[in-house]
Amino acid sequence: MAGACLEKADPTLEQNSFTRIYDDADFSAAYTPLDVQQTSDGGYLILASKRIADSNFSGVYLLKVDKVGSIVNEVDDFDSQYVNPVGPLSLIQGAFYFICMDSNLQEAQLIKITETGEFDTATPLGLTYPVASATDGNSLLLLSYNNTDKLMVMSQHTTSGAIAAGPSGFSIGVGDETEEPIINHFLQGGKKFPFSIGRMTSGSLYYNGFYNYTFSLVFASFGASDPSGVVYGQQDDGGFSAVKSLNGNTFAASRFNFGDNFLLPTTELSTNGLTIGTDLGGFTLPELAANTPVRLITLTSGESSAILYAANTQSKQIALLFYNQSDGSFVSSRYLGFSNPFEIGNLIQTADGGLVVCGVTYVAGRFPRICLFKLSKDDIAGQL
Repeated sequence: MAGACLEKADPTLEQNSFTRIYDDADFSAAYTPLDVQQTSDGGYLILASKRIADSNFSGVYLLKVDKVGSIVNEVDDFDSQYVNPVGPLSLIQGAFYFICMDSNLQEAQLIKITETGEFDTATPLGLTYPVASATDGNSLLLLSYNNTDKLMVMSQHTTSGAIAAGPSGFSIGVGDETEEPIINHFLQGGKKFPFSIGRMTSGSLYYNGFYNYTFSLVFASFGASDPSGVVYGQQDDGGFSAVKSLNGNTFAASRFNFGDNFLLPTTELSTNGLTIGTDLGGFTLPELAANTPVRLITLTSGESSAILYAANTQSKQIALLFYNQSDGSFVSSRYLGFSNPFEIGNLIQTADGGLVVCGVTYVAGRFPRICLFKLSKDDIAGQL
């Protein structure tokens, strides 16, 4: 075990607001947090990938902390057979699940874990190269890549691993150069793409991934041979960096284009026919780092509801950008991080109405370590 340690805090620190950095005595250790979820005891479970020496792939790391951020358990010796974890952590009927890949066959695996991050079961899903997943009621949606037929594949699975719908595949285009960025996504040090899959409030499906040579937002259904609609990016240099269905054809989204970032808090997207992403415009913020990962959630505080973006800034902080959910207008901003560089992992609204943000910070500017911020309910109310 890596022997992670916690910065010592005042034991009287209240659970509604704290900042934690989880250091590691192993200088070669490197972690990239993928998701954080609150557990039934009020604590938090963090899923991360970790650097593996002498491997092309990233390993699995799990960290369980209590409601004030103190370490309860870390799982740093997860079976080396399982690599390239895919967020989010899915909470379904009291159990946690995530998707990863078998290091030998590149087959998607459904992993069930306990609230403390301990391994329970692994179930092969019969599909290769998983890139994204989503909780879908009591089942999971999976987006994967079929490298034999050069297809992005949508499927739905029960928690026992059985296929409930699909798989349905859509061509990325022919040629090795089309596949190359997808394969690089799986390699340590390779360019990472914001793959995602989800279901609209209407029940229709979408995925953010490759289609017809381009990183695009694709609207499709199980059993269809072709998408119903596509919002095209710019080959692998542009596309959506985050997308969330709000109501009908209204989405909260962000997009990137040759390094520039554009926020679209409330935008109407055509789910039929072809659209060019660059025609959508969006708010530009020069303070955001080029090609920053973007995470977005909706949150509520009293009578107010907001769309919250989290992204990296050029000054090496995590920016929290709040927009009105009803009209998409800007409300406020907040910045997390100090001294060392900080980058976003993911964020959730907590049961007490606050906010938890996990990320990575570079201790001494060099060593990637997991960090955790907890903002109180009053903090969030003050932003809205």
